[in-house]
Amino acid sequence: MKKLLTISTLLAGVALSTTAFADDIKPAVLYDLGGKFDESFNQAAYTGAQKFKDETGIAYRDFELQNDAQREQALRNFARRGMNPIVAIGFSQANALEKVAKEFPDTQFTIVDMVVDLPNVRSIVFKEQEGSYIVGMLAAMASETDKVGFIGGMDIPLIRKFACGYKQGVLAANPDAVVFENMTGTTGAAWNDPVKGGELAKSQFDRGADVVYHAAGGTGIGVLQAAADNGKLGIGVDSNQNGLHPGSVLTSMTKRVDNAIYQTFQDAQNGTFESGLEVLGLSENGVDWALDENNAELITDEMKAAVEQATNQIVSGEIVVHDYMADQTCPF
Repeated sequence: MKKLLTISTLLAGVALSTTAFADDIKPAVLYDLGGKFDESFNQAAYTGAQKFKDETGIAYRDFELQNDAQREQALRNFARRGMNPIVAIGFSQANALEKVAKEFPDTQFTIVDMVVDLPNVRSIVFKEQEGSYIVGMLAAMASETDKVGFIGGMDIPLIRKFACGYKQGVLAANPDAVVFENMTGTTGAAWNDPVKGGELAKSQFDRGADVVYHAAGGTGIGVLQAAADNGKLGIGVDSNQNGLHPGSVLTSMTKRVDNAIYQTFQDAQNGTFESGLEVLGLSENGVDWALDENNAELITDEMKAAVEQATNQIVSGEIVVHDYMADQTCPF
C-alpha cells in the first residue's frame, strides 16, 4: 500500500509539473513591415494575441519591424530571452526564422504565410484564392460598369494568388467583366504606402472601375479612402475593414490570422503544440467574407445566395479555385 501511495504521489507530481510547464509560457509576436495597427494583416495577428491575453491573463511580447535587417536580430533576441512560442508574421520572415529555429531547437516557432520545414516550427498558410473568389463574385455583382479592379502590395506570388482567385470569381459571376490589376511595388515598402494605393485606385476608377479589391496591407488604407472619396466601392482584406468607411466598403476578405495566433498560443499553453503544416481555407474557416451593419445595405439577397452556393461548391470540390502558388500562371 505504501509503495502504491508513493507511485501515485510521484505521478501526481509529474502531472502537476507538466501542467505548470504548459501554463508557464512566454509568447511573442514579430510583426511584418507595416506595423501591428495596419488595420489589416498584422492587426489580425495582434487581435489574436490580445484575445489570448484577455482570456488567460498571460502577457505576450511583440515587436514591430522598421526594416528587413531587424528580422533575424528580433527573433534571436526573443529566443535568448526565453520567449516561447515565438510567432513570425509574414513570408519575409522565413529565412531569418529558419536560421534562428535551428539555433534554438527547444523553442517553438510559428510562421504565417510561409513554410519552414523544421521539427520545432509550425507553418500556417491560407487558401487566399478561395476567399478572393467569393469577394470577386460580389464585386462583379455589385458593379454597374462591368469593370472592377485589384491592387496588390508587393509583387510576389502570394499576392498574385489573391489576384487570380479574385479574377476567377469575378468572371464566374460575369464572364463579360473587365478586371484591372496593379501592384504597388517590389520591396517591403509596398505594404505601407497608402498615398500610392490611393493613386492606383484613382487610376482604375478613371478607367471605369467602380469596385476595387486590395491585398496590400497598410497601402490598402489609401485604396479604401480613394473609393470613399470618389463614390466607388472598395473591398478590404485580412481584417474586417468594413467599418473604415461604412457604406463604401462592399465587404472584406477576412483571413483568420487572429484565430491562427490564438490557437498557437493556446496549444503551447496546453502542451499540445505540434510542428508541421496547416492549410486553412473556406472549409476550415480560415478565410471568409465579412457581412455586418456597415455593409448590410450593399449586399442583396441574390448576392448572398450566390456566394453561399459558391462556398458550398468550393468546400465540396465542385468548384476548384486556381492556386497561383502551385502553378504560377493565371488562366483568367
